[in-house]
Amino acid sequence: MLSTTSRTSLGRSKERGRTDREDLYAVLDAGLVCHLGVVIDGSPRVVPTGYGRIGDTLYLHGSTGAASLRGTGEVCVTVTHLDGVVLARSVFHHSMNYRSAMIYGRPRLVVEDEERLAGLRAITEQLSPGQWDATRAPTRKELAATAVVALSLAEASVKVRQGPPSDDPEDYSLPIWAGVLPLRQSWGAPETDPALTVDVDVPAHITSRPAPGR
Repeated sequence: MLSTTSRTSLGRSKERGRTDREDLYAVLDAGLVCHLGVVIDGSPRVVPTGYGRIGDTLYLHGSTGAASLRGTGEVCVTVTHLDGVVLARSVFHHSMNYRSAMIYGRPRLVVEDEERLAGLRAITEQLSPGQWDATRAPTRKELAATAVVALSLAEASVKVRQGPPSDDPEDYSLPIWAGVLPLRQSWGAPETDPALTVDVDVPAHITSRPAPGR
């Protein structure tokens, strides 16, 4: 079960909340980019970044010079999937179908080599499954320039909205179209780097990758 704290308890639309930890994993595992919310020198900042999950730990990475990864304060990480625009009979009841997760906590800097490599592998595999084993491993110099932080999933919330619009009873008879405009994502054809010096086929883990978001 997901935690219930003052920060994760839903104030509105409580019926959209999910309490099963598997729902949290599903939202995170289907995503490609998270948004990291931090406060730097008293000013809020939200940074889009890649991530990866191992069990109940979320890993983020960036340059060792990134201010967003140097702090030791509380952060908020969000992942959102937009599944459709909900068009109601009234402007007031327009909405979106979505799946979202929000994680609060104090990240820790990962310094142990084995965990750093595991975290970087998780981040790489989140972005492109199968890619870690298909490419050159990072060098010591590259690892020295890369910061990896770990964030516990202990304090998290999940919200999901699916289905048709919910109008006021008196509006259902209005001659206004209402429904859902679904949003679907798909990959385009792989585009080979023109600087490639040898004839190499596109790997199967890229050509056979399923559509994102599910």
